[in-house]
Amino acid sequence: MSARVPVSPQAPTALDRREFLKAGALAGGGLVLGISLAGCSKPAEVAKAAAGGQPVAWLKIGGDNSITILVDKSEMGQGVYTALPMLLAEELDVPLTAVQVVAAPAAPAYVNIFLGTMITGGSTSVREAYGKLRTAGAQARAMLVGAAADEWKVDAATLKVADRVVSGPNGQKRTFGELAEAAAKRPVPKDAKPKDAAQFTLVGKTQPRVDTPAKLDGSAEYGIDVKRPGMKYAALAQSPVLGGSVKSVDTTAAARLPGVVKIVTTQSGVAVVADHYWQAHVARDALKITWDAGPNAHLDTAAMRAGLRAAKGDGLSARKDGDAAAALKAARKKVEAAYELPLLAHATMEPMNCTADVRADGCDLYVPTQVQQIAQATAAAAAGLKPEQVNVHTTLLGGGFGRRLEVDFIGAAVEASKAVGAPVKLLWTREDDMTHDAYRPPAYDTGTAGFDAAGALSAVHIKLTSPSITARMFPPVVDGGKVDPFAVEAAANFLYDVPNVAVDYLRHEVGINVGYWRSVSHALNCFVVESFMDEVAHAAGKDPYEFRRALLAKQPRAQRVLEEAASRAGWGKAAAGHHQGIAVMEGYGTYLAQVADISVEKGKLKIHKITCVVDCGQKVNPGIVDQQVSGGIVFGLSAALYGEITLEGGKVKQANFDHYRVVRMNEMPELDVHLLDSSEAPGGIGEPSVAVVAPALANAVFAATGKRVRALPLAAAGLV
Repeated sequence: MSARVPVSPQAPTALDRREFLKAGALAGGGLVLGISLAGCSKPAEVAKAAAGGQPVAWLKIGGDNSITILVDKSEMGQGVYTALPMLLAEELDVPLTAVQVVAAPAAPAYVNIFLGTMITGGSTSVREAYGKLRTAGAQARAMLVGAAADEWKVDAATLKVADRVVSGPNGQKRTFGELAEAAAKRPVPKDAKPKDAAQFTLVGKTQPRVDTPAKLDGSAEYGIDVKRPGMKYAALAQSPVLGGSVKSVDTTAAARLPGVVKIVTTQSGVAVVADHYWQAHVARDALKITWDAGPNAHLDTAAMRAGLRAAKGDGLSARKDGDAAAALKAARKKVEAAYELPLLAHATMEPMNCTADVRADGCDLYVPTQVQQIAQATAAAAAGLKPEQVNVHTTLLGGGFGRRLEVDFIGAAVEASKAVGAPVKLLWTREDDMTHDAYRPPAYDTGTAGFDAAGALSAVHIKLTSPSITARMFPPVVDGGKVDPFAVEAAANFLYDVPNVAVDYLRHEVGINVGYWRSVSHALNCFVVESFMDEVAHAAGKDPYEFRRALLAKQPRAQRVLEEAASRAGWGKAAAGHHQGIAVMEGYGTYLAQVADISVEKGKLKIHKITCVVDCGQKVNPGIVDQQVSGGIVFGLSAALYGEITLEGGKVKQANFDHYRVVRMNEMPELDVHLLDSSEAPGGIGEPSVAVVAPALANAVFAATGKRVRALPLAAAGLV
């Protein structure tokens, strides 16, 4: 039988904050460890949260010898309910099976120090937790050992810890539970030092995922599974034109249908509340709504693309090494190319949903979200409450990919619950979700390169034109004319050793909201940079791999993954009729390279194999890293081959997976994922592999056909 952490069937919502604190008291007291981190919550904010009843703990050791971790990151398939407990278990010298997981509440103590709010995104979960959770574990271990040393009047250095038991030099033994209350009275040591990597017994070794058994037996609770006593269901009618609003509504026919409880006009549309979901859905379709289409009534994809191409201005400088303009002017030979990328939907398997229970004194929100504090504030505003009156219960997420950084599906659930005085679960259909997403931005980007009189690459200029997600979601980040850092990823950190490099960003809005999509601008800009560098290599008469390798001498980690990928893929030794393309990237502190092995038969693309080599620094759970890299490649394949959202009259034309294709099982190539050993700090892993797929494929297509693919998806070029 494989070992696993005992997670309750409803792990994410098994204990809310009140129940957690109450459980600690019933267990006979115990050690509740809260730490204040530099760059995170200020001590005063943590103290204020604690005074308001919010736990500021990462770790709870109960008198019953239980160990509980509050995980402040949402579990959406990326494995944080396994990887983060591993960090604590490592420092406590306990088996992973000894640690139980509880979803943390929305609180200042859980602010993501990389991103400034409580958020799961940017491939930061392990990177952000790696230091603080190991520190928390080391502190708790020191406090437990100190309590035992005091009791036995011995030197703490003579004590040993194993499997929740502290042992003394004369055969003394105390469990963590027996020591917890005394340990809790000790000051939190500031000098507790986490283990060196050489001492790890768990971290760096594959452990079974803790959420798998519950997902297999059906007991895992996603947002769509939530049930509350007396709960009603709601379906929401939204404007078919993006950004439109309700002008008038005739509810007569819908109100007469069986099970209908109430029809509520909300800020985002008209919600029908009924006893059962299908009743709500049928009644929603019976509503007679006159919509105000708003400013997007004539918006279409062609106009959007034309606007991006015609956008004027130099933009903002995101990178400037030397004088690229002068070097390009003096260049003996120049290479120029333009690339276009489409709108993309997140297409999570679990459509948007939210269950709200609004009362006069507060609100309980059961929601699959990546942004607990923003969800809390959104619900509070919709309910007319203070944020601290809203308890956020984070369920498992049936896919996030950045879609659940948005909170557009929360307000209507809260408004409906308040209107009927009962818990309400609001469910979007697949069609609702696909046609009302916050789509990945489109882009029109150009590359210009110049060779000097000696034939050396002397300058590269990349210009990126796209709308800004961050300007809408986090305005302070771009206030004062600052470059949107989430629009220039994989370009501003241009890896190649070229004396003159310029990267500019021109913000051009397209009339609709755009959102963060898995890998954000890495996927946009890696396609541009790596496709362009392939073109530059061919213009120089060089092998694309050797050309890159020579320019990465000052980037040893990037050079190493490139070399290993080429070696494993047999670069230059492809089978008869096969052709290869290569691409490399650094993103989220992770370096990776991919080689695509393809053939083109009768004009149609067949992908035989993708080789991916990854250096993500210290790996916590290699098995999960492998899963994430592989899953990212599949996600990237779907986008590269088929992904495209188009608009006509402000309406999205793709409503389900029949018109928004994803890769099918029979289309999957062989994947060879290789993880390099590294002692560097952990890098992000949920997103990087997505971004490298498209350029590797496009470069392979050129090798096979001699034709450049400069616009995605590949289906638009007739290749699939």
